[in-house]
This record gives sequence, C-alpha cells and structure tokens, in this order.
Amino acid sequence: VAAAPRRGDAVSAGGAGEGWEITPGEAKRRLAVEPRPVLLDCRTPEEHAIARIEGAVLVPMNEVAARLGEMEPWQDSAVIVYCHHGVRSLRVTAFLRQNGFENVVSMAGGIDRWSVEVDAGVGRY
Repeated sequence: VAAAPRRGDAVSAGGAGEGWEITPGEAKRRLAVEPRPVLLDCRTPEEHAIARIEGAVLVPMNEVAARLGEMEPWQDSAVIVYCHHGVRSLRVTAFLRQNGFENVVSMAGGIDRWSVEVDAGVGRY
C-alpha cells in the first residue's frame, strides 16, 4: 500500500487504465444493488449545491489527499466517483487506486451525462 499523501500533494491521472470508467446507466444499475457502492462527488461545494445525485458524499478533488484517512473505511467497498464531465473524477479514481482503493471507478461524462441519460430531474449547468 502506498504511503498516505500529504496535504498539497497533486492528484494526477497518471496510470489511468482500461476498466476505470463506467457509464451513468451502469452506475445507476450498481447503485440499485446491495451492497450499494459509495457514490463520491469530487466537485466543488458550489457545484454540488447546483445539482447532485441523491446519496452522494461530497469530497472536493482539492481535498481528497488531505481527507484520505476519512475515506479509509471505503477501501474494501465499491466506489463510484463523479464530477461535472468526468475529467476530475478520473483523476480522483487514479489517485485512490494508487492509494490502495482497488474497486473504484469513474462515471464517464459525469453528472452532466447522468442528467441526459439517467435522470433529467438533475439540473444541468
């Protein structure tokens, strides 16, 4: 297991590979089955206030490294990360995988694609 990051460590997408993304439809399917995955929103609090997926836990990307210990209980759980369009969530997915989270994926297209393909009631911005 890699050493825990220090505050200010960069979260990069280095090493992102195949099988690291799922579609919003697949995310919906996984969220409907027990045990339910952790749904991690890595957007800013301002974005979260505009639109969110019910049940998501907000940990902004710029806080992930500092809050890694808080997320440690999720290491053995399935985790689905999302952002606005899928770029930040893929970076967070790579960072979590580098830090011992083996069952974490990014939702391709983010909440914007979720709004189009899964739930039109979730606002777009």
